[in-house]
Amino acid sequence: MSKLPTRAVEKPWGKDVLPAPFAAPAGQRIGEIWFEPPADVPSLLVKYIFTSEKLSVQVHPTDAQAKAAGETDNGKEECWLVIATEPGATLGVGFHEAIDHETMRAAALDGRIEDMLVWYPVQPGDFFYIPANTVHAIGAGVSLIEIQQNSDITYRLYDYGRPRELHLDAGIAVSRGEPLDPSLHRHIPDRGTVELASGKYFTAHRLEGAPDAALAADYAGPLLVIPRSGEVRLGDEVLKPGDCASAPGIDALTFDPEGLSIIVRPA
Repeated sequence: MSKLPTRAVEKPWGKDVLPAPFAAPAGQRIGEIWFEPPADVPSLLVKYIFTSEKLSVQVHPTDAQAKAAGETDNGKEECWLVIATEPGATLGVGFHEAIDHETMRAAALDGRIEDMLVWYPVQPGDFFYIPANTVHAIGAGVSLIEIQQNSDITYRLYDYGRPRELHLDAGIAVSRGEPLDPSLHRHIPDRGTVELASGKYFTAHRLEGAPDAALAADYAGPLLVIPRSGEVRLGDEVLKPGDCASAPGIDALTFDPEGLSIIVRPA
């Protein structure tokens, strides 16, 4: 139970200038920073994502769909908290109107699927929950925190002509051709304690200071903590923004009264 090891992942669509406290090594474009899932919370993965170009239009299956397809990994639900943006930054999530699979396939093949998505203008503090089966894409100029099921299954439907493999059969089969439920995206205030997600696979809150007694009771077991401002102490270890750590329970952590942090636990 301590600070998690990180892995910086170079991507052609990554950035060579990252938001504080991160810094890209000279000559590298960093697209993701992963925190290795700990043994006590193996089902969750936290990462930072930084984009200079649009990511592919993609979709993830449910656990049951992944198993039925013979995948060796589970499905994936995820959520995004935007932390920095450049002018014109957008996230594409869900469709403007309901479409069937035949229409979706044709649009993926000729590129129209990009314009069929709803591209939401975003700013720091915008939050999106992305259920499995939701067609989505991260636009350029976005930095965000992603909390997800620990799974590497991604079906690409469209990739702007880049020479990468697409997964049309598998992806279309699990895609919902519908708009995103409006309750799954919102802007969270700059301060205060806010519930981010409470789903089938994980629960997450953004805290200001320490949680109250009721919330602390809900986080009595193993969890992950992501400081956003100020420090969080885990025994003798000091956690700062840019870190992620596992803890046996909320009572193992000491929070800066004015600091902001994210806590997340398996459901």
